[in-house]
Amino acid sequence: MGVKNRYSKMLKRENLRNTSHRQSILEVMEASREPVSAETLYLTLRGKGISISMSTVYRALDVLVERNIIAKTDFTDNNRSLFEIKREEHRHHLVCVKCKKIIPVTECPFHEYASALEERFGFSITSHKLEMFGYCRKCSKDSDEK
Repeated sequence: MGVKNRYSKMLKRENLRNTSHRQSILEVMEASREPVSAETLYLTLRGKGISISMSTVYRALDVLVERNIIAKTDFTDNNRSLFEIKREEHRHHLVCVKCKKIIPVTECPFHEYASALEERFGFSITSHKLEMFGYCRKCSKDSDEK
C-alpha cells in the first residue's frame, strides 16, 4: 500500500478530510528519522513549494494529535514541542541538552512494568513516553577535550 493511500485511510478512519496540507505534513513526518517541530515542518513544506501558513501547520498538528495519528512530545527545557507519526511500535528518546540532538530508542523496558501496573491498579494503559536528557557522544567528547 502506498504512503498516500495509507494516510488517506488513516484520516478517513478518524473522520477527517484528506486535505493536501494534512497529506503533505504526514509525508514530511514519515520521511524524518526523528521528531520534528512545527517550524521545521513549515520550512520544509515551504521549501517544497507548498503554500501553507504557520497557523495552518499548528491547526493540522493539533487535529492530528487529538485524533491519535501523530504523537506530540513537549520538551520543558526549551518550551518546544516535537511531533512524529504514531507507529505500531512506540519510541522513547535520548535528548542532548547541549546540541539538542534527539536520538530515537525503539526498545522499551516498560512492557512488563506496564502490565504489572495495570494489574495492580485496574488501570488500562494505552501509551507512555520517556525522554532522557544528557549529552550525546559528540558533546560528551567535546567537553572531555576541554
